[in-house]
Amino acid sequence: MPRVSLAFRAVSAAVASPSFILLIRCPDEPGLVFKITGVLFAHGLNIVRNGEFVERADNTFFMRTEFAGSFEAAALLARLREALPAAAHIRLADNQPKDVVLMATKEHHCLSELLVRHAFGELNARVVAVISNYPKLGDLTRRFDLPFHYITHEGKTRETHEAEVLAVLAHYQPEFVVLAKYMRILSSDFVAHYANRLINIHHSFLPAFVGASPYAQAYARGVKIIGATAHFVNEQLDQGPIIAQSVIPIDHTQSASEMAQAGRDVEKIVLARSLQLVFAEQVFVHHNKTIIFD
Repeated sequence: MPRVSLAFRAVSAAVASPSFILLIRCPDEPGLVFKITGVLFAHGLNIVRNGEFVERADNTFFMRTEFAGSFEAAALLARLREALPAAAHIRLADNQPKDVVLMATKEHHCLSELLVRHAFGELNARVVAVISNYPKLGDLTRRFDLPFHYITHEGKTRETHEAEVLAVLAHYQPEFVVLAKYMRILSSDFVAHYANRLINIHHSFLPAFVGASPYAQAYARGVKIIGATAHFVNEQLDQGPIIAQSVIPIDHTQSASEMAQAGRDVEKIVLARSLQLVFAEQVFVHHNKTIIFD
């Protein structure tokens, strides 16, 4: 039977919304676009944006469809289940802001970028709290009238510290957790609580320069570009599915610290861009890569 999930805040028998998003992943076969759009047409729904892609390596079909109109969710999903292959994964999402907790350590550039964008409604998200293992960013956070949770890691085991962080997260029940320069390696147990919902910004162009001090590594190697990578976090350090990347040119005249300063501008833009994509339901995670409908 196809797997079906609903990502609505509340689903009633009849649903009316300016915009809903249908996300489908299934084995490829002829006629899938015709079948899916035919079901939507039969329910009197108007497609406002559509994208599809076939991953040839494993014959997997992806489709993201934005549509408008009134519909009965159960009936629509039942018709889609009948039309699609048995292994299909079907998700119906609304386009409402996502609840998000931000985590940061001492550097302000990514956190401040997200807080400003959030204040001006540019993220399709509701930032509900900020968590840090240092108090430094508390004043910044409170200027935006948001709760700030200082949870020190000092004098604690990683297990104890992570348990305290998870307890705060459980209070807010966020749909996503964003590591906006949170400079601690998280355990596999922690990551498992937020599979494909934990997003990190890494200060290099992955897979190059993994781990600490990437700008020092880049300087030592004499690179001509530096960049940043936003990715979902998995159990392997800096190896999760990549969402967005960007680079800027540099040259031999720049020191490692000058590279780092330039890199901060790239980091905050790449992180913000990745969140816009994820919160707009434009990202499929497939194995250890992403399919992006932009």
